[in-house]
Amino acid sequence: MEELTLAEAFEQQRPRLLTVAARALGSRADAEDAVQEAWLRLARHRGAPIENLAAWLTRVVGRICIDTLRRRTAHAESALEDWETDPIVTEDVEDPQDSVLTADAVGLAMLVVLDSLRPAERLAFVLHDVFAVPFAQIGTIIGTTPEAAKMAASRARRKVQQQPLPTGALRERREVVDAFLAAAREGDFEALLALLDPDVTWHRITSRRRTTGTGAESVLDAVRRGDPERMRARRVSVDGEPGILVWGPTGRPMGLMACTVAGGRIVALTSIIDPARLARMDLPGPEAP
Repeated sequence: MEELTLAEAFEQQRPRLLTVAARALGSRADAEDAVQEAWLRLARHRGAPIENLAAWLTRVVGRICIDTLRRRTAHAESALEDWETDPIVTEDVEDPQDSVLTADAVGLAMLVVLDSLRPAERLAFVLHDVFAVPFAQIGTIIGTTPEAAKMAASRARRKVQQQPLPTGALRERREVVDAFLAAAREGDFEALLALLDPDVTWHRITSRRRTTGTGAESVLDAVRRGDPERMRARRVSVDGEPGILVWGPTGRPMGLMACTVAGGRIVALTSIIDPARLARMDLPGPEAP
């Protein structure tokens, strides 16, 4: 196979490889690095002829991803600390075009769940459940048997399935978020309590760390500390679901909150409270259209 033909064959595989790596790593920049390293390894390959280029490249990218995930674990790092896969934030209106997401978008809540998995679990789950890679191939990538790879994917799947999913019509979920905003502005804590699931989970992503709290009282405490006279907040769409964007007195975004609404209550919240990250994102303005 001549070099130009090899490069063309690789370019045909690049979009799929980028999607695999982005889903596994949660970072577009890291995914691009992984795919570029796979190209370098392919260009240097002098072994037996490659019979199935797609499978060979998936295996190489997978191994690069597992090495990256293991390095993060060893250094207590997280994709959330150097995150390039920002949520898609738009106006939350009835026009369906405003709710269309890219196929490889990874929501805030899902990224938090994936980041809690062990490297082998995460990669096994992504490769099998998202891209239908056989367990025999996954086992080779993560350095174990097909049976162990299947168990790793199963453990990851159980954790992912524990992530609460939205229920009810989108219109109803929007109404819950609107009611939450109105109650927060008015300081109606009784109404807020009725809108929050007693066991609501709240993930907070700041410039320095990620924290997780549970229980409606932790959310109420944050609302009590706020100053509605100096802040503005309104509903937006975060990865296709109703969320909340908050601006400070200077008009700069202060926080972005993805809301999961089920059974007429907010059951999970995931917030970005990092001015630098918010500043780089393409966000709607404080005035509704």
